[in-house]
Amino acid sequence: MKTSIATVSISGELPQKLEAIARAGFDGVEIFENDFLAFDGSPRDVGRMVRDFGLEITLFQPFRDFEGMPEPHRSRTFDRAERKFDIMQELGTDLVLVCSNVSPVSLGGIDRAAADFRELGERAAKRGLKVGFEALAWGKHIFDHRDAWEIVRRADHANVGLILDSFHTLARKIDLGSIRSVPKDKIFIVQLADAPLINMDLLYWSRHFRNMPGEGDLPVADFVAAIAETGYDGYFSLEIFNDQFRGGSAKAIAADGQRSLRYLGDQVRRRPEVKALTVPPMPDRAKVKGVAFIEFSVGQDDAEQLVAMLRALGFARTAIHKTKKVSVYQQGQIRILVNTEEEGFASAAYAVHGASAYAMALDVDDAEAALSRAVALGAEQFSQPVGPGELEVPAIRGVGGDLIYMIDDVSMLGRLWDIDFEAAPQDATTGHACLTSIDHVAQTVAYEEMLTWLLFYTSIFETAKTPMVDIIDPAGVVRSQVVENSEGDLRITMNGAENRRTLAGHFIAEKFGSGIQHIAFKSSDIFATAKALRENGFKVLPISPNYYGDVEARFGLDPELTERLKAENILYDRDDHGEYYQLYSGTFGEGFFFEIVQREGYRGYGAANAIFRIAALKKQIRPEGMPAA
Repeated sequence: MKTSIATVSISGELPQKLEAIARAGFDGVEIFENDFLAFDGSPRDVGRMVRDFGLEITLFQPFRDFEGMPEPHRSRTFDRAERKFDIMQELGTDLVLVCSNVSPVSLGGIDRAAADFRELGERAAKRGLKVGFEALAWGKHIFDHRDAWEIVRRADHANVGLILDSFHTLARKIDLGSIRSVPKDKIFIVQLADAPLINMDLLYWSRHFRNMPGEGDLPVADFVAAIAETGYDGYFSLEIFNDQFRGGSAKAIAADGQRSLRYLGDQVRRRPEVKALTVPPMPDRAKVKGVAFIEFSVGQDDAEQLVAMLRALGFARTAIHKTKKVSVYQQGQIRILVNTEEEGFASAAYAVHGASAYAMALDVDDAEAALSRAVALGAEQFSQPVGPGELEVPAIRGVGGDLIYMIDDVSMLGRLWDIDFEAAPQDATTGHACLTSIDHVAQTVAYEEMLTWLLFYTSIFETAKTPMVDIIDPAGVVRSQVVENSEGDLRITMNGAENRRTLAGHFIAEKFGSGIQHIAFKSSDIFATAKALRENGFKVLPISPNYYGDVEARFGLDPELTERLKAENILYDRDDHGEYYQLYSGTFGEGFFFEIVQREGYRGYGAANAIFRIAALKKQIRPEGMPAA
């Protein structure tokens, strides 16, 4: 599977774009005309620069408003085409994209358009060039690839072929079976883009909301499978128009693009009907059986505060690392590691971000296979020295730079707690609080990085994304989306901050980057948990008493239940599947907090309650510019 990307897909000046594209591992690049026009060098300079980066120019684009023009416009279109051909020859590429006409003066007619392309093909052939025709979804006369193919077929010229674009086909819900009848040698290149499902003007949707395959809602894998069934073995090229990407990191967006194509290729190659797609094999997406542990990097003073919170939550110290300053606090299936090392990665994370949950370990079916897949999809493998006899746990760097460890029960990793740790001396503990497991982990990220995080998790692990929802903060809106597996063993909420005045934005600004902002523990009985926490001296987050009258009226709650909720500062929500109870801690560090939930069939995350929780938490955040106590 040969991969390419259009320069319009990423931000920056042309040299920076090409460098990012090459570093991401693409084979080729489409030169978008505006990127060339904004560059001071000659076409030969651009061609030389592309080849110096080890890339091939797969396409020069676009050539607009060509077919079906009346005179004198028709003559001028061929003059423009000759100028395009001059540039292409200097660039060193042989394919130009001609998109279907949108001019109001253009004339319809399949035969008229075919005659125009036949003549254009003759002119291109004299220069050793090729012409590819693409049907724009908003074309005046041609907006369906089936009509574009009929024009190419009737043109009947070896140098005229079809360009297929997933967005234009899928946005109009055109039957993909029609692609299978196109001869593979008449498909000159395939362009790919995904998009969220939005009911809006096709042109505006395309120009502002495209994203990488796997980041949107279109069936791009079905589109590629139909093409692969023709035997096509040419370039698959990304053409992404997205306002967010235009302002993002060229390096990160290019890396996302390459990951999306590798993931897409892996999905399609697994279909029994697909024979022709050549994609390096990789292990299956990793099945996750739960969060094995969360690890905090803290200083000594922070450690005392965190440990006090954990003990009040009913955790007991059960183990200590044999050679490192790492303690394990456990309750039910939950393990929280507190790392106070003064060197190594944890120490470096603390120096940059302060006290933070810098690492998460996932319990997977096969840790080495999960690591192999992650690396194949461009994740950065992490390792650091371990002591004699200690296990080296497979790990990768997450999008924000934190660590994701992977452990399993089928290798020596299943004995991690016996090999690397020893039982801790018994110490004073508080009462158990009925906490059983981790319900979900909430990561706060920059809004413009959300698609990167989602693609990262869904491509490596057997998970799916939920629809995006808006979380209302008194200072703005936070976009929230969830990655979860079907069993509910892994739930990761992504909260995208757009301004620093929101609680999420404050967290990112003060921590100097994205990270885990809260951990939600599952309770088997939230009222018993609340009672135990009160007896342990745990300080729950106070919720405005005005909330409870409203929630009683909205859900028709029994007043006695409302009074119990109010007495314990428990929030309540309900959906078509069941009920949800939420209880929160105050803040630790720069906005981190714990959540306790009881989930009775409920499938959401209490989004309706977020504004009340955020308002209460914000009262505990020190004002900007004020020193820590």
